[in-house]
Amino acid sequence: MESIDENSNRRVISLGLGDPSAHTCFRTTYVAEKAVLDGLQSQKFNGYAPTTGLSDARRAIAKYLSCDLPYKLSPYDVYITSGCTQAIDVALSIVARPGANILVARPGFPIYDLCAEIRRLEVRHFDLLPKKGWEVDIASVEALADKNTVALVIINPGNPCANVYTYQHLKKIAETAERLNIPLIADEVYGHLAFGSKPFVPMGVFGFTVPVLTLGSISKRWMVPGWSLGWFVTSDPNGMFRSPKIEECLKKYFDIMGGPATFIQAAVPRILEQTDEAFFVNTINVLKQTSEICFNMIKYIPGITCPQKPEGSMAVMVQLDLSLLHEISDDIDFCFKLAKEEAVVVLPVGLRDWIRIIFAVDPSSLEEALRRIKSFCQRHCNQLQDYQ
Repeated sequence: MESIDENSNRRVISLGLGDPSAHTCFRTTYVAEKAVLDGLQSQKFNGYAPTTGLSDARRAIAKYLSCDLPYKLSPYDVYITSGCTQAIDVALSIVARPGANILVARPGFPIYDLCAEIRRLEVRHFDLLPKKGWEVDIASVEALADKNTVALVIINPGNPCANVYTYQHLKKIAETAERLNIPLIADEVYGHLAFGSKPFVPMGVFGFTVPVLTLGSISKRWMVPGWSLGWFVTSDPNGMFRSPKIEECLKKYFDIMGGPATFIQAAVPRILEQTDEAFFVNTINVLKQTSEICFNMIKYIPGITCPQKPEGSMAVMVQLDLSLLHEISDDIDFCFKLAKEEAVVVLPVGLRDWIRIIFAVDPSSLEEALRRIKSFCQRHCNQLQDYQ
């Protein structure tokens, strides 16, 4: 943002932060707003909530998630967190021990690396395969795992890859984790935001095969990231995470953390149970539209390719061909210079010569941003003839 020319009259368009609430086409449902307002005005929820969350909210989340599982979750399997980011920190804190390592996808969500560093967990990155729909490279996972591996992180629908895993691929991942004797951390913050040919399948479906810690929130599906209400759930019908020692550890951990506002928690049952299906259908339709705009316009931008049409979530990975782009040294340099020259923000993702583009933006702004990216790349391109 500091690279942007303050003297420019052009408005800044951010395709960097996954916050769809900034756009009128991604407003939350009236049911959610009314539930929060009623909870606030009732004056019943001005005090502290239990550290693990209000019981009615935990019960509602358990019921909501159980709809897609072959078993029923208990409210005691659910812990309410301040968004999915806090749920990530909880998950890594619970599995951490001296000398331990976790397996995290590359490309992936950088918060895992940051949380692991704080918890003194070694991060080992396994590959996702762009030519296979960003599937997990199972051989890479098996090569990295050892006796000190304490968890395998799976993000589905994918961030930043916009992929959605099939039932069969998730089953293969679960069987691999079982064979390696490591639990799964399933980041499903984009759960149900799937608009391609593959339906969303929660990893908890395979809870009988391998213990699963499910992380999620209302942030993305309900378009309210600022409400910061998430969950940490032990999707573990065999009871590995129900040992008294682990439950005591979880309880103590939540005793020292602050959760989301009590009146937001109080609204959760109505939000989960009364939101009209039409709201979800509209959200999916708009995301499908904007993802197609993004994918189709990128085809005509020199020096950038998108290996797969987005199938879910709100962001897509694109690869830079630096052999075509002069005066651009790497992905980070690309992002800084694009911001300075075109007032468009995209982000590097820690994978050399790849960047992430958010498409959860109103269509007109997205089209304008992509036109600016095309102008930028044309100015820096050595071979323009194929893109005129």
